[in-house]
Amino acid sequence: MNKKWMSVTLAMTLGLSLTTSSISFAKKKDDWKGNLVIAGGALGSSNKEVYNEFISLAGGKKKAKIGIIPAASSSLKSSQSFKKDLVTYGLHEHQIEIVPLANQDFSGTPEDESKWRKNAHSKRVANKIENYSAIWFVGGDQLRITDTLVKSNGHRTKALDAIWKMYRQGGVIGGTSAGAAIMSDVMITGGDSLGALNNEVVTKSNPNSNKEYEPLHLEKGLGFFKYGIVDQHFDERARLGRLVMTALKEKTKNQFAYGVDEDTALIVNNKQQTVKIVGRSGVSVVDVSKAKVTDFDKAHFQDVQISHLVSGDSLNVSTKEFFISDHKDETNGYEYYEFKPLDATGLFTSYGRMKEYLSYSLIDNSTTDAVKSYLYDSQGNGFQLQFRKTENTKGYWGYKDGQKDDYSFTNVAFDVEPKKVSFTENKNAFSEYKHSTFKAPVIDRSRPVKGSLLIAGGSLGSTNGDVYKKFIDLAKRKEDSKVGIVPAASSSLTSSKTFKEDLVRYGMIAEHIEILPLSVTNDKKTPEDESKWAEINKNNEDLAQKVEQLDAVWFVGGDQTKITASLLNEDGSNSKVLNAIWETYRNGSVLGGTSAGAAIMSDVMIAGGGSYDTLASGFTETYDGMLQQEGGPGYLERGLGFFEYGIVDQHFDNKARLGRLIAVSNEKGDHNKLSYGIDEDTALVVYNEQKKAEVVGRGGVTLVDLSKQVKSSELGQSQFKNIKLSWINQGDVLDLTTKEISINENKDSTTGYEYYEYKVPPHSGVLSAHGVLNKFISFNLVDNAGAGSVKSYSFSKTKGFELNFRKTAETEGYWGYTDGQKDDYSFVDVSLDITPVNVKID
Repeated sequence: MNKKWMSVTLAMTLGLSLTTSSISFAKKKDDWKGNLVIAGGALGSSNKEVYNEFISLAGGKKKAKIGIIPAASSSLKSSQSFKKDLVTYGLHEHQIEIVPLANQDFSGTPEDESKWRKNAHSKRVANKIENYSAIWFVGGDQLRITDTLVKSNGHRTKALDAIWKMYRQGGVIGGTSAGAAIMSDVMITGGDSLGALNNEVVTKSNPNSNKEYEPLHLEKGLGFFKYGIVDQHFDERARLGRLVMTALKEKTKNQFAYGVDEDTALIVNNKQQTVKIVGRSGVSVVDVSKAKVTDFDKAHFQDVQISHLVSGDSLNVSTKEFFISDHKDETNGYEYYEFKPLDATGLFTSYGRMKEYLSYSLIDNSTTDAVKSYLYDSQGNGFQLQFRKTENTKGYWGYKDGQKDDYSFTNVAFDVEPKKVSFTENKNAFSEYKHSTFKAPVIDRSRPVKGSLLIAGGSLGSTNGDVYKKFIDLAKRKEDSKVGIVPAASSSLTSSKTFKEDLVRYGMIAEHIEILPLSVTNDKKTPEDESKWAEINKNNEDLAQKVEQLDAVWFVGGDQTKITASLLNEDGSNSKVLNAIWETYRNGSVLGGTSAGAAIMSDVMIAGGGSYDTLASGFTETYDGMLQQEGGPGYLERGLGFFEYGIVDQHFDNKARLGRLIAVSNEKGDHNKLSYGIDEDTALVVYNEQKKAEVVGRGGVTLVDLSKQVKSSELGQSQFKNIKLSWINQGDVLDLTTKEISINENKDSTTGYEYYEYKVPPHSGVLSAHGVLNKFISFNLVDNAGAGSVKSYSFSKTKGFELNFRKTAETEGYWGYTDGQKDDYSFVDVSLDITPVNVKID
């Protein structure tokens, strides 16, 4: 379902209002031989794991016969795209048919598809469906599917009977988004977490409502999934609140409820009574069997159990037993982190989405047994959310797709109680702020640089071919181009070896790639003591000469201070090896790095600190290692200065580093230059000779411009007015001297053509939809005609910040599709005001 009010409007016009107590479409539940593929929406065309699973269950590339039902959509585009994807994955066109079933006329076609509704009663169409091995429901609006396939008296049409027959006999039924929502008996048709927790439930609703939330709307689903309730777009739209309230309302104590994330599928095997997860994100499993409800009407309850499974994990639905992928280790008793997490209160919260926040701040963190978040409207009326470890809580960690953290967890307790949150402006709230005494280095820029930079924001996936191929293309200056990998940031050689393997996978010759002996840390898995490498080698003439002949140098991730310690002399001067890196860079080589390897690129190196803490407390002169990456005041050291156009920060989306980048740039940056926040699995590629940069990868780059901020003696410490924010992603190009942005030609302007029109509550925590900075602004402000500004509040105890994001005459938004049916946004010149506030919670 796309537009906020689309589904409830259709409920009034379709003439069908099935209640959740209607007759069941499933006549026999003990003889189903078929399987289900329930995708959470925004399924990427490149998600081969989901496509291959669906094709395999459908009979394989030679035997599959698939019917695509387009009813949920307003056009045939998504059905045609899915057919094209299936052909890409090995099927022939004659194996795939778009079934003429719909209840409305589609846009962009000469035919009146509203006449297809009668096909649901056609014996000919039913016979065709019975001969399929699989059916796929595309996304859109789930009410259109049920209105097409269910008679006005609530009984099944011939087409739905045929789908059931195929399914019972062993066929597979799949669907994405709306096509997932129809799967269970209880179909969640509309609503968001705030509306559900406010316990507003409707059968139809007023599309002209002035509320900032959408009431919960339940209808009768088609019942193919017999093991509980299904919800979709789960993480991106933060739907935990609505799924929990639906499960409590429907009294599903003997079954779990399932929230399927985008680009992810729940695979259901009815014979074995198991479900497994495939895809790029995960599935949240909600258990209300032990819930203690103090007041259901006010959403006051405790002990709802939340689990999160990812690709490779599975669940036996009859025994309720979880099976975690064997590549993961338990975190219980072996937690990696020891930082004190802030409550998840807004866009300054690291790991601000539910799965990430709970994984890092609670599950894999030995310092805490409970964390909190909030959800409320612009008047402050809402709820406190608490997530707790119990004796049954278990966490699991491993790596996936290169060096990306991969977490699963089971049985985290979830408590909710009503709260009133209020904010009062106080420009003196942070009068104890400490300014930085750091002085940026003077970099010799007397000679021009012919080389390029590839600055990756961290968590670079081995499957991110766009980034790897770009690095290799830039490195190939001659037939036998050579690459040197600097391992210094890491505590082991594993990430360097992995990066080498990835380069070979993408076409480089292994013998042309060398791990350079530069480190101040010993890898305990090797007989050699690598901690002495830097001392011995950084001024070694032979190594310097070898480095000078390289065509590319790559810095792996870890602790950026270890890179500078390995390349700078004790007096702060350049070592011979660092001078050699500069020489090869000036002569045309490419320098690249990820995470810590990105942090070193600018003159000012951000070595530690969290967004809230840096903006509120300022800076510290001491460094306590990697734990400082997760929070605390800002810490700065000199960078290596390869990037001359401003300050760089990394892990920008997942670690919510906007606040610290603003604070650092305000104190130590050139306000006439931009600052750059690079997302994970993404790279900013810098062409020095052309003085241009482009974005490559799966995320984007936030551009912070302080040149137009209001400067007034009336503003308090950590108070800002008129910061300019832009967000660019793959295919967008930036002129580094004029700051002019050229947007990918595949995107259309949203300005004056906004898709959405609704009011927006503040971003307040892990149950705020579109939880990272760029998504929150893109969906709720830039592509929303109903809002001229949107707010977020980030706070700790009694103090915090109001973030007000505003459209101005200069604001431009751009939208297109990427990788299948995924929304792809860019925006330019959104204004941000930051105001210190006092906080009161009742």
